[in-house]
Amino acid sequence: MVLACVLALPVLARPEAPLADPSRLSWMEGYWTGTSGGLEMEEIWSAPKGGALLGMHRDVKAGRMVSFEFFRIDTTPEGATYFASPRSKAPTPFRAVEMGDKRVVFENKEHDFPQRILYWLDGAGALHARIEGPQGGKTVGEEWTWTKGR
Repeated sequence: MVLACVLALPVLARPEAPLADPSRLSWMEGYWTGTSGGLEMEEIWSAPKGGALLGMHRDVKAGRMVSFEFFRIDTTPEGATYFASPRSKAPTPFRAVEMGDKRVVFENKEHDFPQRILYWLDGAGALHARIEGPQGGKTVGEEWTWTKGR
């Protein structure tokens, strides 16, 4: 019994592998749309190939684009990392801290806002996204829901 415990120690002491496989996020792939308060939203995610997913978001109101963002989820030495580039700004990295079958959470505690980005697919097949972080001394969040388009 003691020998079995001693032999098991290297297995138990092994650090967890980073959440490094973006192909586990294939459920995000597709063209997603939604409308809220006259704002037309679209989010497009490529298939996970070559260790990465590429994405784009666009908001249109009254026939004019009011916001856009480019992003990618890429394999890095730290694990799967979400790079956000709103309005073509320099990309900000958010490292995966949770990756389930239909849910992923990315985090960057050094960033002002947001510090967390969450995506999940609900039972009805809608894609949700939420950003969270500190603003004005309290934690706030914003959430979006899209359904599969075209």
